[in-house]
Amino acid sequence: MAKTKVNDINRNIYDIKNKDEYDFKIQKGLTPEIIEEISKQKNDPDWMREFRLKALEVYNKLELPTWGPDISELNMDEIATYVRPKTKLNTSWDDVPEDIKNTFDKLGIPEAEKTSLAGVGAQYDSEVVYHSMKEELIKQGVVYTDMETAVREYPDLVKEHFMKCVPVTDHKFVALHGAVWSGGSFVYVPKGVKVDIPLQSYFRLNSPESGQFEHTLIIVDEGASLHFIEGCSAPKYNKVNLHAGCVELYVKENAYLRYSTIENWSKNMLNLNTKKAIVERNAQIDWVTGSFGSKISMLYPMSILNGEGAKTEYTGISFAGAGQNLDTGFKVIHNAQNTSSVVNSKSISKNGGKCTYRSLVRINENAKNSKSSVSCESLMLDDISVSDTIPVNDIRNDEVEFSHEAKIGKISDKAIFYLMSRGLSEEDAKAMIVRGFAYPISKELPVEYAVEMNNLINLELEGAIG
Repeated sequence: MAKTKVNDINRNIYDIKNKDEYDFKIQKGLTPEIIEEISKQKNDPDWMREFRLKALEVYNKLELPTWGPDISELNMDEIATYVRPKTKLNTSWDDVPEDIKNTFDKLGIPEAEKTSLAGVGAQYDSEVVYHSMKEELIKQGVVYTDMETAVREYPDLVKEHFMKCVPVTDHKFVALHGAVWSGGSFVYVPKGVKVDIPLQSYFRLNSPESGQFEHTLIIVDEGASLHFIEGCSAPKYNKVNLHAGCVELYVKENAYLRYSTIENWSKNMLNLNTKKAIVERNAQIDWVTGSFGSKISMLYPMSILNGEGAKTEYTGISFAGAGQNLDTGFKVIHNAQNTSSVVNSKSISKNGGKCTYRSLVRINENAKNSKSSVSCESLMLDDISVSDTIPVNDIRNDEVEFSHEAKIGKISDKAIFYLMSRGLSEEDAKAMIVRGFAYPISKELPVEYAVEMNNLINLELEGAIG
């Protein structure tokens, strides 16, 4: 029987391993002395050093989450929380060290910048190694830089917003992030400025038995608009790596933000990421998310609709293969009248993989005339895989429109028979049905990322990923 053919991409691209060379690597573990050393290495201002130490205190007081997958295998005494590569921040691609540059070249980052992006940041292990932005955006007052530079050059903006949307008390891994964060992106779009071409940050973890803790802070001011794209990948190792990044998004009055992510971690990665947005009056945020790879994911983007007429849409897909437990979903809080949310989630599981959709929709007492629609569909490709749906719908007033639809099923034998009768092999028929199932997600992505997502699906169908 013919297998689904994959011509455009090979998992080997993502499994590139450079020699574990670095300028500095913090000792494994998590102590006040280690946090002090990270702060010293990063030349933090006093307020940030104190913030890190307080976050560590919170981390030590909080228990591991009692919901979601079992993450007891995570031992922070075996994780190095800061790895500085052998390079500084570069604004010319030619200045990036050859081994790092070759990795990003093979992942297509420079080519994407030339053809379809207004700005690019590339992080390798714990530090951003390359950053650039088109001159016309600089002239419009757009700020797009790494977080360390933002802490030094825009201290007032950073102090006003840093970990206010996602406070360190949220859960244990947010507190961990607050203590050891490094790298990430800072974006400020001034009032009324429309950024027509996307900005992108790409995060690459290379060092084994380490963690990546990038912090993304985006402020889209009144009447402005932005599309931001985030990509992530890592090669596979035999021991656990940890990703506990944090994304904070502020969408001001009448502003618009689209936040697109393709997460393609390796299957030794624990992906414990936290993302939140605060959305003001008549503003809108759209989330587009694809979750592939990782051994365990716990990822639930959240929109807090604080202003009247605020809107959010979430479009997401996850694909779990053998040995994967992807616990993903979406949260939305309606805090004002005439707010609206639309949630469209899809998951695919095969070879014993487990997908869980975990959600929260809360429409508060003062959020009258609000609307929310939730749809989650799961597709299981065999009889040993698992798919669960765990929605929480908390509706606190009667003057709302709310609907929730959930569907779990398998590929129709009739559909496969029909496609095979038209000359397709069984494997190709299944691949066509799965791609059709994922189409509502891929069509929301820029073309080159939709192609990557479809190729990742093909790789999963061949069992070649990870």
